[in-house]
Amino acid sequence: MASEMGTPVEARHPAAASAALIGKSVVVKGELEGSEDLLIEGQVEGKIELRDHTLTIGQGGRIKAQVFAKAVVVCGELTGNISASESVEIRESGSVDGDMVSPRVAIADGAHFRGSIDMQRKGQAPAKGAAAPEPPSSWKIPPTSGA
Repeated sequence: MASEMGTPVEARHPAAASAALIGKSVVVKGELEGSEDLLIEGQVEGKIELRDHTLTIGQGGRIKAQVFAKAVVVCGELTGNISASESVEIRESGSVDGDMVSPRVAIADGAHFRGSIDMQRKGQAPAKGAAAPEPPSSWKIPPTSGA
């Protein structure tokens, strides 16, 4: 696998070319909200809300959070639940441990995923006993292990 060192963000994540960036050395704990696309290469723990925008987790990104976005692209590690109004994509280097609610989900060969997927379409009434498009309030972020 080729190294990404020195490769411009645009080449690694074309959709993230105009996105805000949280760099490798940045650690965020708490709630993160925004009204623009976001690329995370660092660490975030808590809650991420980009309801009308795309969240891209770069290969260096380590996320422990509930995620609410229009679209989510995972190239790094995400532990937590995802609610995306358009799509979730887990790329070959990506890892997701958590449940996903989105009308479109793509998981590349070699990607890691452990959890459940609800691919309910917009405007579709939930099946009897099925989860609603909004994630349940019971979704909790797994506790950290003292790291």
